[in-house]
Amino acid sequence: MGDRTTHTVQRMGGRDPHESGRGATPLELLFDLTFVIAYAAAADELAGQIAHHHTREGLIGFAFAIFAVTWAWTFWTWFSSAYDTDDWVYRLLTMVQMVGVLILALGLPQMFESLVDGDHVDNGVMVLGYVVMRVPMLLQWLRASRADAGRRALCLVMAGSITLSQVIWCALVFLDLSVGAFFMVALVAILIELTGPVVAERRYGGTPWHAHHIAERYGLLVIITLGEGLLGTVIALRTVIEGGWSGDIVLLGLAGTALTFGLWWTYFVIPNGQLLHAHRERSFGWGYGHMPLLGALVAVGAGLHVAAYYLGTEYAVSLTTAVWSIAIPLAIYVVMMYALYAQITRTADPFHMLLIVGSFAVLGVGVAMAAAGVSMVWCVVVLALTPWVTVLGYEAVGHRHNERVLESLERD
Repeated sequence: MGDRTTHTVQRMGGRDPHESGRGATPLELLFDLTFVIAYAAAADELAGQIAHHHTREGLIGFAFAIFAVTWAWTFWTWFSSAYDTDDWVYRLLTMVQMVGVLILALGLPQMFESLVDGDHVDNGVMVLGYVVMRVPMLLQWLRASRADAGRRALCLVMAGSITLSQVIWCALVFLDLSVGAFFMVALVAILIELTGPVVAERRYGGTPWHAHHIAERYGLLVIITLGEGLLGTVIALRTVIEGGWSGDIVLLGLAGTALTFGLWWTYFVIPNGQLLHAHRERSFGWGYGHMPLLGALVAVGAGLHVAAYYLGTEYAVSLTTAVWSIAIPLAIYVVMMYALYAQITRTADPFHMLLIVGSFAVLGVGVAMAAAGVSMVWCVVVLALTPWVTVLGYEAVGHRHNERVLESLERD
């Protein structure tokens, strides 16, 4: 991509969706790092709220934050796959978006605290960051509408959905609403954000996004999200280690690492690039479905934070709370991983159901051990086996189904 950089503004007429060797650019990789900071902030806030016994408020704030962060990344990534010119205008507008992500991350603590207070949602800094992210995106779509005459209507619908939703988000800063009323209005803005691309793409034709590029971009985000979980666990354990090393600390660190490795393995056995290339019409279910999947991965990291807090003395975290905080997002990840595979392939393998049942059985054992008062670290060790049920099943038997799916793509 670097050899495409010029010192003049390029025509944003759309990329070749079948371009050979298309991969992530250095700018995209830098862009992703700012979102990992936001993910880390959301995970840290969720873990802190659970440790302070504000689980409900923590989950609400976490869901809100994950949508805002992931949707901003998603919207830009698909645009980038279709229209990246890599000229100086594109780079500067993208860098402004990165600043917006950092501002949004700075506003997360205030938002979480306001939910605990219960009077209203303090989202002023978050909205400021969101606006800083979205205005450059609006300008990018307007730029594309001028250059890509065949998709002008599509680009204008995208720009219109951004504008309308931003008006609502900005209004929420000034409206003195209760928490419940705030989220009811916010739901309208969210629906506009989500339906705008669907209407634009299906009514006016699709943008020239690159299937293998998109799959790589999501894979990279999954990797750095998993890395955030590892980093957060190390940081949380460091505070506990100040009191001296112990077998429990070592075991928890090893379990968290094994869990992360297993989650990585399960995600990358799916040939997403080939599947998206063959079934572009299924991209919305696949792309939107990644939002809860990514949220679950971030929440697993938050759960590992809570487990580390349990070993320390700063927070009075119960054993069952620590275990459930890992088990629940793991369960969501397992369901979403198999659901996304079924959605993109339109297949149903009975063996997959067996693996899902096996994964949930492992989760159930870990939770039952906590209820019986077994040491927390051993509960986490058991939970860490959850993704390895899929890994072992895939390597032994499941790969055959994947091979049949790929063979059917070649025949089609």
